[in-house]
Amino acid sequence: MELESLYDLLQLPKGVEPPAEEMLSQGGKKRYLPPTSRKDPKFEELQKVLMEWINTTLLPEHIVVRSLEEDMFDGLILHHLFQRLAALKLEAEDIALTAASQKHKLTVVLEAVNRSLQLEERQAKWSVETIFNKDLLSTLHLLVALAKRFQPNLSLPTNVQVEVITIESTKSGLKSEKSVEQLTEYSTDKDQPPKDVFDELFKLAPEKVNAVKEAIVNFVNQKLDRLGLSVQNLDTQFADGVILLLLIGQLEGFFLHLKEFYLTPNSPAEMLHNVTLALELLKDEGLLSCPVSPEVLEPSIRNLGVGRVGSFWRL
Repeated sequence: MELESLYDLLQLPKGVEPPAEEMLSQGGKKRYLPPTSRKDPKFEELQKVLMEWINTTLLPEHIVVRSLEEDMFDGLILHHLFQRLAALKLEAEDIALTAASQKHKLTVVLEAVNRSLQLEERQAKWSVETIFNKDLLSTLHLLVALAKRFQPNLSLPTNVQVEVITIESTKSGLKSEKSVEQLTEYSTDKDQPPKDVFDELFKLAPEKVNAVKEAIVNFVNQKLDRLGLSVQNLDTQFADGVILLLLIGQLEGFFLHLKEFYLTPNSPAEMLHNVTLALELLKDEGLLSCPVSPEVLEPSIRNLGVGRVGSFWRL
């Protein structure tokens, strides 16, 4: 396995076990929800609201859902739920005991759902495979879509988004990637994410960018002076993560043991490790308001932008 692939696997959060390579076919992918995502209060609230809605709807049939992840995969509850919501009868067997019959039943239900929602299969954020494999995100996307279509007054929590880890099997081994999944929409202006002031600066007053960069350099050098360090070039000196980690330590009172990062990184993987650690520290302290890919600061992929550095300057 190449160094980058091994490094990627090491970034999985505690509690998320990477799959064995033989469990994923070549090019296969699998999504995981890290513990921090599962315990997100808005994510938990969304599941609670949807379960209460399903149980209320199916109360006359004495059907009770206790787990969206475990109870929805075989199509049985989806079958009853959709028939009640759409007021129609589906040509599908009521009880399916084998995996093959359950999958067939689920296929019939989802085809009817997609037709009702006027979605083509490729447009849907769910599929027979993902629902049958108990993919919670796909199940939630499906239930949210059904609620919006048949119960538009249902009060779903707004702006529910979670971090997701995708594991992919490649020729060089397993690789992981983090992303953010949006489950419900923004509903009011207060839910809208704030505009990045540096993005606005680039749009409205690009001639002032150099003055802002100079101010940032002065700020950084004031904080690093006690370490005997200085920064002259924002576009290059933050790329390996060393200055960034030391700056965070000075601002937040961290003591970073030298075994935790590479003081003199000698490879892209070591640089990426430093930057990833810095972003994790910012996130843990609640100082990172939006997801940032570590590669943004890695010079072989993209030059450093003043906007990202500005986010750190505003700590």
